[in-house]
Amino acid sequence: MNYKNRILLLSFLLMMSTLTSCQERSIKKVGGPCEGCEAIFEYKNKVLNPVDTLPGFQQNEPKLKITGTVFEKDGKTPAENVIIYIYHTNRQGIYETKGNETGWDRRHGFIRGWIRTGKNGQYTFYTFRPAAYPNADEPEHIHITIKEPHKNEYYMDDYLFNDDPLLTQSRRNRLENRGGSGIVSPKMEDGILTIKRNIILGKNIPDYD
Repeated sequence: MNYKNRILLLSFLLMMSTLTSCQERSIKKVGGPCEGCEAIFEYKNKVLNPVDTLPGFQQNEPKLKITGTVFEKDGKTPAENVIIYIYHTNRQGIYETKGNETGWDRRHGFIRGWIRTGKNGQYTFYTFRPAAYPNADEPEHIHITIKEPHKNEYYMDDYLFNDDPLLTQSRRNRLENRGGSGIVSPKMEDGILTIKRNIILGKNIPDYD
C-alpha cells in the first residue's frame, strides 16, 4: 500500500471512529441494568412491522391478541419507530427451545416476537396465553423490552393477567409500573381473547428525562 492510500485509509478509519463515538454519545442510558435486553436485536433480517405472530399461535389455546398504542412521555403523542420485543413460556410453563439456539433464545425460548411501531404508535402481537412456571412460584407473565430512538433498550413491567390467582395483592403492590401498568384483563373480541395495554415511554423509567 502506497503512502497516499495509507493516508486515505487512516482518514477513513478516523472518520468512522468519530462517527461511532458520536453515535454512542447520542444514545441516552436509561432504565438501569437489564439482563437479556439485548435480545431485542436478535430479529436478524426480519422486516419489522406493527403486527407480528409468535410461533405456536396456531397450535395452542387459548389464542391471544395483544394490542395497544405506544405514546411519548406526554401520554398523548403516538410514538413512531419503537421496537417491542416479547417472549413467554409455553402451555407447560417452559421457555421452549428447539436445541439449535445460539443467542438469548437459549434462555428465552423460541416463543418470541418483535414489532416496530408506525406513525400511529399502534402494535399487535398474536400469540397464546402462557402458563405459570411448573413450580407455580410466579404468576403467568409475558416479558417485554423496549427500544426507542436515541435511547438504549430497557424493560417494562411484564404483562400480567388480572384473573390469575397467583397475582396476589402483595405482588401487585411490588410492581414498578414501568411504562404504565402491565396488568391486563383478557376479553373475547372477534373470537379471540384480547388484551389491551397502552405504553407510555419513560413512565417510571430511571434516568429518563
